[in-house]
Amino acid sequence: MQTLLISTFTVALAELGDKTQLLALILAAKYRRPWLICLGILLATLANHALAGAAGSLLAAWLNPQALRWIVAVSFLAVAVWTLIPDRADERDASRGGSSVLAATIVSFFLAEIGDKTQIATAVIAAEYHPLWQVVAGTTTGMLLADVPAVWLGARFAQRLPLRATRIGAALLFAGLAVWILLK
Repeated sequence: MQTLLISTFTVALAELGDKTQLLALILAAKYRRPWLICLGILLATLANHALAGAAGSLLAAWLNPQALRWIVAVSFLAVAVWTLIPDRADERDASRGGSSVLAATIVSFFLAEIGDKTQIATAVIAAEYHPLWQVVAGTTTGMLLADVPAVWLGARFAQRLPLRATRIGAALLFAGLAVWILLK
């Protein structure tokens, strides 16, 4: 249960103000089909985070515990710094993926998540915590907790979020996790 909660909380904070959350706003404004957009986010995130989690688990199997601890801690610190850098939406992402709303959402979200801080965080969490299904379920839930309200409430709500404070809080969380991993 700890793995599920850590995964959910970490990704939910990291996703606030992220480019994929902004992409959710763009898709909602463009297509006005929130149920399909939310389903597309779910499917894309499950696939993307399952791959990232599997990669993190494989990495953990190849490394000795001490090396893994340092790699995970440094990765969390890097994600903490990265979290402080605001993302910008790229409107071209919203038009990728064909004519259907669901396909456009799945493709654009999957591609936008490649190399994103939430994908990296998923791989790092999977390297440290088990079982993998709880990591993927938690990071996917965290993604949905951040993105579904953006889809339903639209750009007006997102503009009222204290994004800078949220980014700082998420960065502190990642830094705290890094320290905790080194000290345990």
